[in-house]
Amino acid sequence: MEVADGLPGVVPVRDSKVPGGPALVFPAGSWSAFIDGLKSGRHRV
Repeated sequence: MEVADGLPGVVPVRDSKVPGGPALVFPAGSWSAFIDGLKSGRHRV
């Protein structure tokens, strides 16, 4: 998985094994909440 930064308000994510494939774009606040959930153990992968 690759996550881009430097884009105001959004976080694009794509499969690093398919660099020419599509990207999912998340609102920055939603992405931050997801990452915080992973760190706190609320979300499991």
